[in-house]
Amino acid sequence: MAAGKKKSIGPNTRPYDHKEAESLLRPDVGLQAQFKRKRLPKTYRYDSSIDPSLSWDINADRERVEALIAEIEELTEKLAGHKDDPAKLEGLLLQIKTAADALKRMSRHFLNWAGKAERTEFNVPTLPLFIHERLSTQAILETLKHRKKDKARQMELFADHDLSITDRILKAYVHKIPWVNRMILGDSLVAMNSLLEYEGLGGQVQMIYMDPPYGVKFGSNFQPFIRKRDVKHGDDEHMTREPEMVQAYRDTWELGLHSYLTYLRDRFLLARELLHPSGSIFVQIGDENVHHVRELLDEVFGAENFCGMVSFKVTGGTKKAHGLPQTTDFLIWYAKEKQKIKFRRLFLPQELDTSIFSNIEDQNGTRRPLTDEEKQNPELVKKGSRFFSTLPMHSKGTGNNKEREFNDKMWSIPEGMHWRHSDEGFSRLVQSNRVTESKSVLRSIAFFDDFPYVELTSTWNDTGPEIIKDYVVQTSELPISRCLLMTTDPGDLILDPTCGSGTTAYVAEQWGRRWITIDTSRVPLALARQRLLTATFAYYELRDPAKGPSGGFVYKRKQNKKGEEVGGIVPHITLKSIAQNQPPDEEVLVDRPEVVTSITRVSGPFVVEATIPTPIQIEEKEPGKVAEGETEYGDYINRMIEVLRHSPLLRLPGNQTVEFKNVRRPARAMDIHAEAVVANDKEKPVAFYFGPEHGPVTEQMVFAAAREAYAKSFSHLYIIGFAIQDKATRFIHSCLDVVGIPATYVQATMDLQMSDLLKTTRSSQVFSVTGAPEIRLTRTDKKAKDGSELYQVELLGLDVFDPVTCEVYHSRGDDVPAWFLDSDYNNLAFCVTQAFFPRTRAWDSLQKALKGTFEDSVWEHLSGTISEPFVAGEHGRIAVKVIDDRGNELMVVKSLDEAEIER
Repeated sequence: MAAGKKKSIGPNTRPYDHKEAESLLRPDVGLQAQFKRKRLPKTYRYDSSIDPSLSWDINADRERVEALIAEIEELTEKLAGHKDDPAKLEGLLLQIKTAADALKRMSRHFLNWAGKAERTEFNVPTLPLFIHERLSTQAILETLKHRKKDKARQMELFADHDLSITDRILKAYVHKIPWVNRMILGDSLVAMNSLLEYEGLGGQVQMIYMDPPYGVKFGSNFQPFIRKRDVKHGDDEHMTREPEMVQAYRDTWELGLHSYLTYLRDRFLLARELLHPSGSIFVQIGDENVHHVRELLDEVFGAENFCGMVSFKVTGGTKKAHGLPQTTDFLIWYAKEKQKIKFRRLFLPQELDTSIFSNIEDQNGTRRPLTDEEKQNPELVKKGSRFFSTLPMHSKGTGNNKEREFNDKMWSIPEGMHWRHSDEGFSRLVQSNRVTESKSVLRSIAFFDDFPYVELTSTWNDTGPEIIKDYVVQTSELPISRCLLMTTDPGDLILDPTCGSGTTAYVAEQWGRRWITIDTSRVPLALARQRLLTATFAYYELRDPAKGPSGGFVYKRKQNKKGEEVGGIVPHITLKSIAQNQPPDEEVLVDRPEVVTSITRVSGPFVVEATIPTPIQIEEKEPGKVAEGETEYGDYINRMIEVLRHSPLLRLPGNQTVEFKNVRRPARAMDIHAEAVVANDKEKPVAFYFGPEHGPVTEQMVFAAAREAYAKSFSHLYIIGFAIQDKATRFIHSCLDVVGIPATYVQATMDLQMSDLLKTTRSSQVFSVTGAPEIRLTRTDKKAKDGSELYQVELLGLDVFDPVTCEVYHSRGDDVPAWFLDSDYNNLAFCVTQAFFPRTRAWDSLQKALKGTFEDSVWEHLSGTISEPFVAGEHGRIAVKVIDDRGNELMVVKSLDEAEIER
């Protein structure tokens, strides 16, 4: 089709719709202050084990052990009084068995580490999840087509889009809505607890795939900015010598292996709670700690639920100073309840092995052995010939061993052997020309093409590094695909608490599964969001379109011109089926559903969520008393001050830093949390304000802190937070003019919410200055088809204030990884209507798939800094969100009344 000519989108692009699945309504981030349904922290308790040395006096569970023994003794005494009552007798026996099992669990050997004995239980904040973004490739394409946000389409893709604000607040976590996939920013422990406590998702996840930090050296693993992927382990000072580095994959553990094991065990426990009884968990791990992780999983899931361990190739060979090069990682597979596990066999095409299939039958039916040259090069064999092997027709046993006639000759078998097939079965094999004589015995014939497949085993050598990685610890798709296909069906729910670059979500989307993915870092989520938004997939034919993927895919038997089986259903011919005169079994190759080539499938709608708590107090708590498991606000402030003392470097663009010293808590302060002086800058005093541990910095917080900092003659105010509201960002930029003191917003890494598990050093990149997007909003001189005004947005760049020089550092708009436009922002949640990736050709695959559906200029816009023209929405305002190199999300909101007139 000629460039510039359009055609209707029609049915060319389509996502899967999980029509029978539902989830609970979650509130939008814009309503976080009004959401009052706060809950107490959840306490989780482990089934403790007794020390193998039986050191009773130091065992924290001694009282529990003694209580179980006493219970067993008491129940045993009751047995004598109920010998004539079978029902009561059975009940007592069951109680005795339950108590004995609990005692047995406590007395088995276990893996111990520093802090484990003291950590028999742990508390997790129970926080709601708030929706920050709604994203849909299909909605973006529809918007580009019509140049305005299609409200009906938004309602179809996101069922909660048109709910009233009253319903969004009062029906949150009560009202059910159709399912959309989910990407969650936050600590996986807090997020999984929210799924359990607020949404009741316990027992509903079919598969969990975890790719935790390997803890390789317990030093520092760094992911560069989104555009850089070099990773180096080293000492604490390594970071200061590397340009523009940021921590994304921080397996930097305060107590080394001990902290790492605590991190994993807590998350394994919650993962088990989320799994369906027939569900599976796969944990990807390297050889350094595979033995420890296996022991942890034995403890949490039970050794009896171990299903296997897969080794799969990841590299061509990692050199070691001592020992063999390591080429594989491992997948440790456990079931929640092994007896109920969902399992689907996978098959791979079998490679012809001429040492086994060492004979051929040509088109004339003549049979002969392969020559040595043909064994070395099977291509020399004439086309149409069939390779076969021969198998003995007898085995050890005492059954039928009478002589049999074949080719006018009587054949016997050795003493102590019996025929594998009955007399009738032998006759059918002869009639099928499946018997031959070899030396002094009869042998049956098995052709290679009877079933040219082999069942997948636990060693995967075909999973090598064939991908170009966006994220330094990105996993290949093939291992995850196999885990998913083995243990789930279309429409099942998949969870990955370690999102990384989103490979699990990508694979789940590819195979029509629902997904939830979680990560504590913004860098991998930024990469995952781009990957999913721009992905295209084959459209697998649905068996029941009314049900969506949960109705299953269509599989058919098909052959190519050579007669080779190429469909999803393959006959499995065996000598047994021939002998018993039965039709061959049919194997379903679950990775070969029917493809509808006329449809390009795009990712289904998904949302980005995060944990932001409401400031409302818990009603059940007594005045002045902190609920069990809840952290005092002062404890959080003290921890952040301690982090700032250990990591007093503030990162600026261009690998510049600001260093603080004498960090301390100020005396008699109301709204300032810390003070310090800037090193090598005439000892200027500066003030710090720490935003909420799980919430955004608000405009009022900034104003109160700035007013006090100005009154106490500080030279600068630093606002440190995990998230910030748009109004607060704007106030910070005008703080010098409004209050009289300059202010800077500093982004803290989300993994600081993991408490004391992660080590903080002088060079740790836990704080970094973010910028403010600069945009130009114009009203064009063109009109839409219905005569409506058209608007356009240009991203001019990012402005970052340098607190040392008091100058503004500007970066160009085409130097950001991604930016998004909401052309009708409702002040509640960001709904992406156009998505831009200036540095890459991320949309290329979709552009090729649509083959001229849109003008080339549309795709050029989506790879640049100027939006496609759009029509004003009902709210009369737009929002632009920019993703910087650290994965931080920077947003600016403008009213359409502020638009310049294009000249």
